[in-house]
Amino acid sequence: MTIILSPEAEARLRERAERDGQDVNTVADALIIAALEWEAQHRAEAIEGWRGDQAAAEGRERPLAEFLAEQREKHGFPPSWPHAAPEHGSNDAV
Repeated sequence: MTIILSPEAEARLRERAERDGQDVNTVADALIIAALEWEAQHRAEAIEGWRGDQAAAEGRERPLAEFLAEQREKHGFPPSWPHAAPEHGSNDAV
């Protein structure tokens, strides 16, 4: 395979190889693999984010604040729950 680089990209690649004391082909191979792996990870994270948005839109997920408000109302917890500090001398488990 032949890859044609711009003069600037080729110069940067050669500088990197020289600085690292490696063959320019080895450096190019490693950089291309790293870029492809990063792109695949970025794509997977984007898809996961989209799925989370879709799940929320379908009502399968909801914001934590909404859940906590529901629990406060349902169980009579104070408005500061779950961040309220226990009273001094209380033996209640947290």
